[in-house]
Amino acid sequence: MSLRKIDIIESMYEELDLPKKDCIGLVESLFEIIKDDLGNGNDVLISGFGKWMVKAKKKRRGRNPQTGEDLIIGARRVVTFKPSSVLKDSLNSGE
Repeated sequence: MSLRKIDIIESMYEELDLPKKDCIGLVESLFEIIKDDLGNGNDVLISGFGKWMVKAKKKRRGRNPQTGEDLIIGARRVVTFKPSSVLKDSLNSGE
């Protein structure tokens, strides 16, 4: 099961004892800040968690898998995530 935005809001509501409306505002504001920075081409680094980076991809040749038709996939920007070593270690500590 995926962690959804509402799950984060509920966890904050239970942990911080804040009104749910405030928790919703905090989560929405955080995501908006991250989205705006990434949209401006900036990286977002959260120490101990990881780094989101915007990377430019060049146009390239591709193929429609259903029809086999050749096509050009346009240039675009994508967001990548690199987990911190702290996050990696915590994920792998149970092994």
